[in-house]
Amino acid sequence: QVQVVESGGGLVQTGGSLRLSCTVSGLNFDDYAMGWFRQAPGKEREGVGMGDDSGNSYYTDSVKGRFTISRDNGKNTVYMQMSSLKPEDTAMYYCAATRPWCTGDWDRGDQYNYWGQGTQVTVSS
Repeated sequence: QVQVVESGGGLVQTGGSLRLSCTVSGLNFDDYAMGWFRQAPGKEREGVGMGDDSGNSYYTDSVKGRFTISRDNGKNTVYMQMSSLKPEDTAMYYCAATRPWCTGDWDRGDQYNYWGQGTQVTVSS
């Protein structure tokens, strides 16, 4: 049984930082690309970033230069370091695993096989 568990969310002031973690069990983590998505109240889910099995990462424009995805295959964990947070970053953040994947479609949620329950990030102004 595959489990995807996010952690690290919380309340932070504008300009602050958080590091989200996502630990996966029940699959060969090394073979999967890991994506981060978010959904704010009343808005559609959007892709935030993706880290593939080769260490490449991709980001949506609004977080480039502020968010960084990394992974520790030994711990079956992917991280997303979020810096210079803004109120518009407030959302529920989800981690998802996919194999195989199309790099050009990294932000398409329907290509991801396994999802976590999410962790809330709230940025106060």
